[in-house]
Amino acid sequence: MIKILANDGIDPIGKKMLEKAGFQVDTQNIPQEELASRLNDYDAVTVRSATKIRKDLIDACPNIKLIGRGGVGMDNIDVEYARGKGIAVVNTPASSSLSVAELVFAHLFGGVRFLYDANRQVPAEGNTNFGGLKKKYAKGRELHGKTLGILGFGRIGREVAKVAFGVGMDVIAYDLFEFSPEVTLDLANNTTLKMRVKTSSKEELLKNADFVTVHVPAQPNGEPAVGKAELDLMKDGSALVHCARGGVIDEEALVAALDSGKLSFAGLDVFANEPSPSQKVLQHPKISVSPHIGAATGEAQERIGVELANLIIDHFKK
Repeated sequence: MIKILANDGIDPIGKKMLEKAGFQVDTQNIPQEELASRLNDYDAVTVRSATKIRKDLIDACPNIKLIGRGGVGMDNIDVEYARGKGIAVVNTPASSSLSVAELVFAHLFGGVRFLYDANRQVPAEGNTNFGGLKKKYAKGRELHGKTLGILGFGRIGREVAKVAFGVGMDVIAYDLFEFSPEVTLDLANNTTLKMRVKTSSKEELLKNADFVTVHVPAQPNGEPAVGKAELDLMKDGSALVHCARGGVIDEEALVAALDSGKLSFAGLDVFANEPSPSQKVLQHPKISVSPHIGAATGEAQERIGVELANLIIDHFKK
């Protein structure tokens, strides 16, 4: 019997699919430091972002035939090394895209109406300074009619564009690779609508967007994709949302741009030093924060579990 360790968990539906196909699935978490001595009891392992599968662990566990990543980024897995050893490495890039896109807009809606700060200040001062707080947060903005710039137009970027069109925003997009500018909106009552984004250079996007959302992978050289030079190009009073990967944004430069008034606010779901982000960033009065929860919806986890189960079944049954 094929034995699978779902070390960071798997949705119950995905687990049931695997068991119905004849696999044994263990969902107990084995601590990282114990994996080298215990992982070789399994034929496959699935992880999310917590568990790391590096070269030394791969070498210590020659019985492993498949590594599955429930999610998009695989920077916690030495992918090419594993594949060079004949190990299949699979992930589920499409399953969480909508959930991430909706979180982008949670930060945007909260940002333009100061909810990130109001949720801190109103409980503390609302009973003594209600009028003052009302005045403080009285200059909100609408997203409708504004321009959203999307840096990185892969699966998540495309989902972000769909939500933006639904809100009534203009959308401009940039990607290193050629992409189709057309997206299909799935509306109520089985109605679909095709829309086209405007394509742009990275520089022109930063100069013209009222809001910028970043969806690019970590850079091979470890350098941030958005640093001081990019932030300086952005419109005065614009804002930035980052739900991609930690380290993609230069956080020191971002804080400086917020402090100077260059940017009005930022929304961050990922951080450079997870799981111990900078306190300066976490406590900044102009930053809306969430703890890397882009894919953390019940719907996304179910889709991830189903897609991961199908990939594993296909691999071992072929």
